[in-house]
Amino acid sequence: MKKIRAAVIGYGNIGKYVMESLIDAPDFEITGVVRRDATNVPAELKGFEVVNSISQLKNTDVALLCTPTRSVEKFAKECLALGINTVDSYDIHGGIVDLRHSLNDVAKQHNAVSIVSAGWDPGSDSVVRTLMEAMAPKGITYTNFGPGMSMGHTVAVKAIEGVKAALSMTIPTGTGVHRRMVYIELNDGYDFDQVAKAIQSDDYFVHDETHVFRVENVEALKDMGHGVLMERKGVSGNTQNQLFRFDMRINNPALTAQVMVGCARAAVKQKPGAYTLIEIPVVDLLPGDREKWIKKLV
Repeated sequence: MKKIRAAVIGYGNIGKYVMESLIDAPDFEITGVVRRDATNVPAELKGFEVVNSISQLKNTDVALLCTPTRSVEKFAKECLALGINTVDSYDIHGGIVDLRHSLNDVAKQHNAVSIVSAGWDPGSDSVVRTLMEAMAPKGITYTNFGPGMSMGHTVAVKAIEGVKAALSMTIPTGTGVHRRMVYIELNDGYDFDQVAKAIQSDDYFVHDETHVFRVENVEALKDMGHGVLMERKGVSGNTQNQLFRFDMRINNPALTAQVMVGCARAAVKQKPGAYTLIEIPVVDLLPGDREKWIKKLV
């Protein structure tokens, strides 16, 4: 089996789990890790090339972008311009269509593929929602997240001026409505009320009920567990009262990483352009021969 040569950009929570998933995958080899500070090489990366630019790595087929959502477009365009396929876990739902269009032009221009929003939601949950919609074309789907830590929201809080450390918890209240519980440590000299207002006004939080609390030690509160319960009640043909449920409890960054690795595998099988996960044949997420998986799973 010819191995897919993958690079990891960013080495935070998701980056660490992506490395684990790539190392465990039979069909990947790692060309290197891109970090802002390439001189900071933790022990677990000693056997890998660590650089500060994707251009310093040779013969890379796909780059997995483990960066904050708001910097995804910048890094994706840099990679695509070099003809390197990209996979990201961009998680601002309202911005996905614009990002896909923006990256589609660059990807096609450089004969590359970009798979956007390849986490678990958006991502694998999007595939489940699509299937539910096909099974009951008329009806309503509710996606209830948590309770658990939202990595995207936590990163967004950390970017607010004055925040020293942060944790954002998602609490489901039912029918797809959520409460955000934000815990922060504050840098010296900053007013808590002003920082809390800035958090509540951020795009990540402005549409939800958001409560901000000041704590002494954020680390004492952290738990990577998360989950989702999706429910659709609808109509198949003319038959009412069809009810579907999808329920899972997960380690958030580990599942995000695994979906990204599957999408990195799928990226090398698609025609040039940008895609969301619902546009990718799900069998392309799996390693090896398609026929083997069709025989096993159909």
